[in-house]
Amino acid sequence: MPTGPCAADRQTRDYAKDELRKVLPVHLREDLDSVAIYLSVKGRRLQNAHGIDAATRQDIHYISARAGMALDLAHPTAARRELERLEAIARRCGVEP
Repeated sequence: MPTGPCAADRQTRDYAKDELRKVLPVHLREDLDSVAIYLSVKGRRLQNAHGIDAATRQDIHYISARAGMALDLAHPTAARRELERLEAIARRCGVEP
């Protein structure tokens, strides 16, 4: 049974991410993992915050996805930039850092 386009994209991203991680230096993998942890915590806090409007929640999903793609592509600078955007939203919405 053929997979749909979303499932095929997920499989391709997972494969590329796994293969890329095999060739990355340890310090870069650790850096990426660190950013991923911060992203996960910040995203969860923002998603669970009360009083955030639908448009802001959509921005949070979009920025989180961009950060995730940057991590998948082993680009910590881009991932940190997106994390900074999430932190700016958190400050604006009064969510704890």
